[in-house]
Amino acid sequence: MTFSQVPKESDAGGSGHCGRVSGSPLDAQDTIVVERVLGCCGELVLQRCDAHYEIVANGVFLMDTRDSGSERLHATAAADRMPPPGRMLIGGLGVGFSLAAVLALPGVGEVHVLEREPAVLRWNQGPLALFNGDALRDPRVRTHEADVVDWLAHAPGCSLDAICLDVDNGPEWLVSPGNGWLYGNDGLRTAARVLSPAGVLTIWSAAPSPALVARMKEHFIQVDVTEVNVARGQPDVIVLGRGPRKPGMMHTGPTTAGLARIIDRSRGKEPETPHDRP
Repeated sequence: MTFSQVPKESDAGGSGHCGRVSGSPLDAQDTIVVERVLGCCGELVLQRCDAHYEIVANGVFLMDTRDSGSERLHATAAADRMPPPGRMLIGGLGVGFSLAAVLALPGVGEVHVLEREPAVLRWNQGPLALFNGDALRDPRVRTHEADVVDWLAHAPGCSLDAICLDVDNGPEWLVSPGNGWLYGNDGLRTAARVLSPAGVLTIWSAAPSPALVARMKEHFIQVDVTEVNVARGQPDVIVLGRGPRKPGMMHTGPTTAGLARIIDRSRGKEPETPHDRP
């Protein structure tokens, strides 16, 4: 496993995932509610603060359109490491920054965007489109109004090259309890099944989770952790798993060197040998 740290984001607003609670005196004075809807798991609010927009769920601040370097890095880290032209899944659209970031990369062939809240999809085609370059209109994008948990559970095996999960604040601080499945062994095992042999899984978290990292090691050959310093609060965390362990490989899968050969084969650089087969 490798560990790295990214310097603090330059914008004073820091990362959108800060857990700030809407309704404080500062919020009440400085924000304007653009739309309030009843979503899948309660109240969902789009509000404007000066020149930026914020999304709040059940009174908990989720994300905004200020500089969100960790969200972009979370998606590009996966896109950069998957075999091109890659098929990606982005779980949780947010304000569209992750989607816009991967669409700028040449190795991305297709992106499936899963978002269970129809209001968030609509906002990204409306006021948020100015911040993400109207990313949903890119011809490589396929949008699904669906829950990531349900969609992944029924997805065909080896059908994706990268999965980027940013659907909650992480395993230790869930806004929606049902998302906990994604961070557990069942969810990670499912992600490994859906990924191609050289596939990549990235998970965004608002705080470190050693337990999540330990579980990731059970399902992926290589696991890396990156902390992204933010202007306020503890660093955002990106956990990346590379080389999914398929059934029968859980304890006897290939080494990191073997992973390199798998990746080379997926790019047409080296024929498969019997020694490399699971």
